[in-house]
Amino acid sequence: MPDPSPATIILAMGWVRLIAVERCRPGGGTFVEHEGRELAVFLLDPPGTVAVIDNACPHASGNLSGGEVADGVVTCPWHQWQFDLTTGQCVHSRMARVRRYPARIEDGYVWVQIAGAPEREDPGGA
Repeated sequence: MPDPSPATIILAMGWVRLIAVERCRPGGGTFVEHEGRELAVFLLDPPGTVAVIDNACPHASGNLSGGEVADGVVTCPWHQWQFDLTTGQCVHSRMARVRRYPARIEDGYVWVQIAGAPEREDPGGA
């Protein structure tokens, strides 16, 4: 029996294929809906790095996928709240954060681990 592909291993670990990387907006966010959940996908530096967060800003539900991105921080287009895309933490308030999902790029797609409640570490280390 041949060795399973990386995508097969990822699926077995509860990850889902979310969107083709080529459909993501370079330097900004891309809105994706998956099973009723509104997500924002961000391609980050270095190339091959990705962040997936809830699309709604916790302040007033602004669409974070439409926000400006600089130095790994997204700024909500409505009231300029800023969130670190590596942690989900609000830059200006320790009380606010946006949910961040384990995500990776594999075989030209963004994969995300949505199942389960709290964020979990990426088992592949990517």
